[in-house]
Amino acid sequence: MRGLDQKPVIVTGGASGIGKAIGLRLGEEGARVAIFDMNEKGAEAAAAEIRQKGGEAWAYKVDITDYAAVARAVDAFEKAAGQVYGLVNNAGWDEAKPFIQTEPDFWKKVIDINLYGPLNLTHVVARRLAEQGAGRVVSISSDAGRVGSSGEAVYSAAKGGVIAFMKTMAREFARKGVTFNTICPGPTDTPLLASVDASGGGRLTEALTKAIPMRRLAQPDDYPGMVAFFLSDDASFITGQTISVSGGLSMHG
Repeated sequence: MRGLDQKPVIVTGGASGIGKAIGLRLGEEGARVAIFDMNEKGAEAAAAEIRQKGGEAWAYKVDITDYAAVARAVDAFEKAAGQVYGLVNNAGWDEAKPFIQTEPDFWKKVIDINLYGPLNLTHVVARRLAEQGAGRVVSISSDAGRVGSSGEAVYSAAKGGVIAFMKTMAREFARKGVTFNTICPGPTDTPLLASVDASGGGRLTEALTKAIPMRRLAQPDDYPGMVAFFLSDDASFITGQTISVSGGLSMHG
């Protein structure tokens, strides 16, 4: 991808899964990568792997629901790597359960991580991007935020909020040289899905695989290419867009 070499980019939730795959790909593209994650050891290991493959990376233990902590981590990264150019809001969390079996404390945790987290990061970073007249923000939402998902009511609400937020930011910053785009993963082979599937005797994975036209669940490596594209110069005239990466399970346009 053009334009990513030496560009400082933050990836939240980069210690494992999709976030780690994104960080590794951005390191390969020449970006200077910051891994923000509550899992300090995992973040350090992911950054070390990027460096082992010839890239540049830093790790920071960050609670993305804490605005002040986010601001401190962004400042630290900029001192180490230069003015931030890109942000990937990837960190997320959920537990699948029917809405009526959940409580307000659970709602708050889901919303704090999945909606307030991106709000905090974007608020801290976007002003800096506008001041330099260039930058990219990519948020990892979910098809649950577009079409809903049984057992993920609050998560779907938060992820739908991310989609609407990114569209609004794209409008507000369109003349400031900063783009905002959203990627919506479909069913992905993750520990969360495995835990839910185990309780159902393994039927969920089988059903999802049959429903997906490409006949497989997504893997973490299915997403970094689109993230790198949105961050690159090749996507400089694309903003406010939401794209599903789901093997064709959901289609819109």
